[in-house]
Amino acid sequence: MNKSILVAYASKYGATREIAEKIGEGLRQAGLQVDVSPVDGVRDLAPYKAVILGSALYIGKWQKEAAAFIKANEKMLSERPVWLFSSGPTGVGDPVELVEGRRLPAALQPVVDRIQPRDIAVFHGYINTGKINSMEKWAIKSVVKKPFGDFRDWNMIVAWTTTIAEALKEAERTA
Repeated sequence: MNKSILVAYASKYGATREIAEKIGEGLRQAGLQVDVSPVDGVRDLAPYKAVILGSALYIGKWQKEAAAFIKANEKMLSERPVWLFSSGPTGVGDPVELVEGRRLPAALQPVVDRIQPRDIAVFHGYINTGKINSMEKWAIKSVVKKPFGDFRDWNMIVAWTTTIAEALKEAERTA
């Protein structure tokens, strides 16, 4: 079996891609072999011993390509260690509380329950007013009432990545 780890992601405006890249960088610094790729670029999970999959949360849902990916690859994901993350809530405070305790969209929960990921994280997001259209700006300001700006907690992301690296390295030692 290959020793590579896949960090796959779906990002609406690039903030989740940056989180995935940071995760990949942390795993590489821990001495692990990592591929970071948008989910649309992943053709086969067979070469990977572990998968970290993340998506931007947008209006409470994962990006369509990430939801399709997890459903299409359920069997292979259930056969290897998997970690999931969502990014998106803006504002101050615990990101899980900001999404009312929902670590994942409800529609994905049955698939995720069968995959049995090692952990599911929620990271703060980034709403860049320079990248969204006027309708999205209005909806964010008036309907969902979320603050604009970059609320990503890089220390939280690095700490989560470190726990993954430790788990993977321990698995290698005991294999």
